[in-house]
Amino acid sequence: MASNPNVPPPGQNNPRRTMSGRFVSNSRDDHDQSMDMTGDVSADFPYTVHIPPTPDNQPMSEPNTPRDAYGNPVWSKDEYTSGAADANATGEPTSPSQTKKRRPLTRKVSISAGIIYSYRALALLRLVVLGFFLTWRVKNPNRDAMWLWGMSVVCELWFAFSWILDQLPKLCPVNRLTDLAVLKDKFEKPSPENPRGRPDLPGMDVFVSSADPEKEPPLITANTILSILAADYPVEKLACYLSDDGGALLSFESLAEAASFARAWVPFCRKHAIEPRNPETYFLIRGDPTKGKVRTDFVKDRRRVKREYDELKVRINGLTDSIRRRSDAYNAHEEIRAKRHQIESGADPSIPLNVPKATWMADGTHWPGTWVISGKEHSKGDHAGIIQVMLAPPSCDPVMGSNDLEENLIDTTDIDVRLPMLVYVSREKRPGYDHNKKAGAMNALVRTSAVMSNGPFILNLDCDHYIFNSLAMREAMCFMMDRGGDRICYVQFPQRFEGVDPNDRYANRNTVFFDINMRALDGLQGPVYVGTGCCFRRIALYGFDPPRGGHKKLKKKAALLAQMANDEDEFESRGLLPKQYGQSKIFVASIPVAEFAGRPLAEPGIPHGRPAGALTGPREPLDAATVAEAINVISCYYEDKTEWGGRVGWIYGSVTEDVVTGFRMHNRGWKSIYCVTKRDAFRGTAPINLTDRLHQVLRWATGSVEIFFSRNNAIFANSHMKFLQRVAYLNVGVYPFTSIFLIVYCFLPALSLFSGQFIVQNLNVTFLVYLLVISVCLCLLAILEVKWSGITLEEWWRNEQFWVIGGTSAHLAAVLQGLLKVMAGVDISFTLTSKSGAEDMDDEFADLYVVKWTALMIPPITIMIVNLIAIAVAISRTIYAVLPQWSKLLGGVFFSLWVLSHMYPFAKGLMGRRGRTPTIVYVWSGMLAIVISLLWVTISPPENSTGVATGGFNP
Repeated sequence: MASNPNVPPPGQNNPRRTMSGRFVSNSRDDHDQSMDMTGDVSADFPYTVHIPPTPDNQPMSEPNTPRDAYGNPVWSKDEYTSGAADANATGEPTSPSQTKKRRPLTRKVSISAGIIYSYRALALLRLVVLGFFLTWRVKNPNRDAMWLWGMSVVCELWFAFSWILDQLPKLCPVNRLTDLAVLKDKFEKPSPENPRGRPDLPGMDVFVSSADPEKEPPLITANTILSILAADYPVEKLACYLSDDGGALLSFESLAEAASFARAWVPFCRKHAIEPRNPETYFLIRGDPTKGKVRTDFVKDRRRVKREYDELKVRINGLTDSIRRRSDAYNAHEEIRAKRHQIESGADPSIPLNVPKATWMADGTHWPGTWVISGKEHSKGDHAGIIQVMLAPPSCDPVMGSNDLEENLIDTTDIDVRLPMLVYVSREKRPGYDHNKKAGAMNALVRTSAVMSNGPFILNLDCDHYIFNSLAMREAMCFMMDRGGDRICYVQFPQRFEGVDPNDRYANRNTVFFDINMRALDGLQGPVYVGTGCCFRRIALYGFDPPRGGHKKLKKKAALLAQMANDEDEFESRGLLPKQYGQSKIFVASIPVAEFAGRPLAEPGIPHGRPAGALTGPREPLDAATVAEAINVISCYYEDKTEWGGRVGWIYGSVTEDVVTGFRMHNRGWKSIYCVTKRDAFRGTAPINLTDRLHQVLRWATGSVEIFFSRNNAIFANSHMKFLQRVAYLNVGVYPFTSIFLIVYCFLPALSLFSGQFIVQNLNVTFLVYLLVISVCLCLLAILEVKWSGITLEEWWRNEQFWVIGGTSAHLAAVLQGLLKVMAGVDISFTLTSKSGAEDMDDEFADLYVVKWTALMIPPITIMIVNLIAIAVAISRTIYAVLPQWSKLLGGVFFSLWVLSHMYPFAKGLMGRRGRTPTIVYVWSGMLAIVISLLWVTISPPENSTGVATGGFNP
């Protein structure tokens, strides 16, 4: 059956386009309305189709032609079956330029042998000593306090097991370096295969996720978008997608403002090599801005762009009031019209009118997304899907600017003024559907981008994580395009944070995790995926297995997809493919194109690569039919009865969908890479407030508990995953359960002091020697970790402190919540961590001192108070005792002080800015002191006059 080139494929939800050019999906009630065969929406729809004839929206000759990756790779239909890509399988160079191309793009830098061997030896020594110590502890119980000895031994056994899970994956850390000069020579310099020197790099689609503009300020998101648009990557190969999961007009209009400002900001960055390319950060940098600048007009250009950016901030910050005033005016006008119509129709004027309080766009139409005052089909969980192309795809040839200052803000002579494609996306949401939070939004972007741009690589960023190093994407491409790069599923960059207090009181920077654990995993099968700052290979998200011993399986599957996409009968007869990817033929046809474009260049050692120069052609224009298909694939029911979220795309079922997604890829045999650049690749914000930090850790830990009780537990991993990689993933699911034993162990010193007993019968030499050796080994391991990772001892200590704070609060709550979800089916919902700063704009760290009460603070407060009371009671009792036992007192006080030293940042956070303790702490202190005193008097009555205790719990 021939298809109409002006309509989407049959069986899809037909979208509508507004007068302003937006495409929106139909509401549920609209599905029953008919459309004529010309593709025009009937007059019953409240929107009209208006598509101005521009070079970017001309119809394609064949509607089901797959959208090529940027650069239009040249490939024939029979390439995947005839083995045309294997021309260089013999390893013989095909041109003189092959010699130059043999240079590697990356290299592995091993840790110093002296450091790494010493580190492994110390880890082994501590493991052996722990074994002997635990054996000694089990064989030498404290007969006077078996209950205290039993609890301590169980806790110590678990701590040893937890330490082994954490330590084993750290034994093979590596560092990696890239060579950007070689990348440029291979892909952007003239050669016999590419005589014009056009960029031959594969396309990159950048996803920015946002959900609530009230907690994620639009100005922050706009700065992230601007840093992406100004990145140093071939313009025609770059596309940026903003996912607004809240469907807010505020996000839409702030993105439009950012797109307008980008016409001045991006040429300014290219002209003067600006770093960083986030305007807010750049203009706040202290120091001489002219340092290193060679153009004489830099100061003038900077002043003009700075003035324009200040105006942009005023406009974006004023959008909320602007939208409210505009909507009030339009709604008042609608009420007057409705009232007039009521009177003219002869209806009873006393009947109240039901005029919806709509949110209005600047063009005088209803906003199809979420209204400020929620209405039917216009709320956060019930609104149409929206796609708006803010910046059209650029041409493949540079477009130089001019010195006309009336048209341009700055002189852009000899500066390429093209801008990457920028798209606003808000997926459809309807009641009764599980939209799967961020994972569902990311999968919607995967399908949309496949239809519209189909870059073979995807970079995902949170809305508050911007590109700090404009060459970051090229760094990732060095790994993907190097020998063996076709087996890499993603390149993970470390997260770096701004706005954290200098002392990093709550270990917000997570340097131990990002600079120790992640580097160590890079020496195994690769780092875990942490949710942002990650460059994916698109086909790895599609559930493909990595090539093993050649590309035969990969090419066979790609050939089948290409054949089915071109044969409608074949597509419909195969039930497996629609079940896996959905009903969109255009999406399915894009898969083999992305697979081909993502291959490294064919050269000696890479027999199944793509030919040089295959991605240098012009891309097809973006037309209305393509955008209409993009709307179809973000409908709320597109994923029904498919493998999206199960095997394909981001994985559903956990609040930490990032870890699960990375685990699935590693479990299929893919490798990942950890890329630490000399200049930070990305930077973002982190919550510096104690309450926000605890809630963030709670979400992470709850996701880990969900992973432990799911089929994503590393215990069930297959043979494709390396043993130590499996241990690392097992630790991800196990670590929250350490909180149960940690909170018991933190109370043991107090119980010891109250009872006058200790965890051992006597503080003998054997116990002290074991304790000394174990502690010294731990300190030496920490020093060596600091040595090969580059962090400081203070950062390591801060991490240890917050491990105890988080373990006795958020991790314990996560275990309880996870068990409730698994056993009782109680779902867990989390609110977004606010990205906005404190109200005191004069103090960058004002939010650090804000005390916001949460129930998560109860266990740590209880631990601190109980230990302080226990120390006071024990000292008083020992001083006035007839036979004082100083050794047991010293042992108990030492361990109590160890606990309190870890709780110091928490206690300091409770004091606020001026050291004032919240009233709730005094209340809790008094209550606990009374309860503990009464409990102890009941358990152990006062001693008689001879100083001999009468005993407790008398029958």
